[in-house]
Amino acid sequence: MAEASNLQQIIERAVAQALEHHLPKLQSEIVRSVLAELPASSAGAAAASEPNAGSNLVASVAAIHAGTTQKEILRALLDAGSSYASRVALFVVKSGAANGWQGRGFADDDAIKDFPLDMNAGPAAHAYQNRAVTPANIAEMNPRFVDRFGGPENEQLLVLPLVLKDKVAALLYADGGANNLLDAASLELLVMATSSWLEVASLRKQAQKESTETPAIDRAPVAAPVQTVSSFADPFAAHSPRHIAPAAPEPEPAAEVVEVAAHASSPSAAASAPAAATDPFAGMSPEDAETHRKAQRFARLLVDEIKLYNQAKVAEGRRHKDLYDRLKEDIEKSRATYQKRYGSTAAASGDYFQKEVIRNLAEEDLAVMGSNFRK
Repeated sequence: MAEASNLQQIIERAVAQALEHHLPKLQSEIVRSVLAELPASSAGAAAASEPNAGSNLVASVAAIHAGTTQKEILRALLDAGSSYASRVALFVVKSGAANGWQGRGFADDDAIKDFPLDMNAGPAAHAYQNRAVTPANIAEMNPRFVDRFGGPENEQLLVLPLVLKDKVAALLYADGGANNLLDAASLELLVMATSSWLEVASLRKQAQKESTETPAIDRAPVAAPVQTVSSFADPFAAHSPRHIAPAAPEPEPAAEVVEVAAHASSPSAAASAPAAATDPFAGMSPEDAETHRKAQRFARLLVDEIKLYNQAKVAEGRRHKDLYDRLKEDIEKSRATYQKRYGSTAAASGDYFQKEVIRNLAEEDLAVMGSNFRK
């Protein structure tokens, strides 16, 4: 009996020692296995709950906003994105085709350059056509992509559209690679911040250009679509696959972003569009019509920024119908910026900032702004 008891104690000690040695590794393996089975959004939420996650995200957005050229801004997006996904790649969209620009975290990042992304089906097509973040399984990607780059261990991926002026100018591909790092919410915020900052940067460049131009340049008739945003827009326009034309050593993809916006808003583009008959500015002179369009875009950008950085306040304000009180400081600062730019121009009568606040923040429900909002 005593011998059996001693044997039991020896076994218990041996098992305890083995568990003590292997328990941390076992715990880590269990956590990793559970995370691998979670949907991408849940995995992202888990990552976001880590200490300092919020401050790290703020630092990532700040790095994007530190860029002054499109190349710098988009590099910052990829660098920041690599903290929230194991593999990220940016694909430039032009004329419905998407070609690779740069990647992070791939076995061969250079192989991303000019790689054509299938836009006929799968998550890339869905993200492009619906302008929506698209989670998917690697099996849904074009086999050529999988053959060239392989897939993530948990087979989950995201395709995020970078939208400017209501057009998809680029697609960000992201997956968890070998360690299943894929934070969808943070990646979506980074893409939104990038989109907003590209527009801010282009407007700044445009303002600088306009301040040095003579009035005759603005009033000159336009025979063909002209880049009206400034030389800031050169990079994307220069982007083309190597097999079609020689590329610059490192083309800046963002110019297509601004090129699309500039063409869509230029007087010549408006004149050639089928919907020109319904153009609200059709009865104006070309220079006044362009001023109105610029004012609309600027108002939209200012309000988009308010919404981007105050998402919780916007939700609470709509719920409690006191949105203006919660965002008064931001709204009035942006209103002052808008008035300084367009308050003394032909667009002053349009009151576009006020209309955009009601359209974008209040979603056309004036009641949610509260009683203190000036009509």
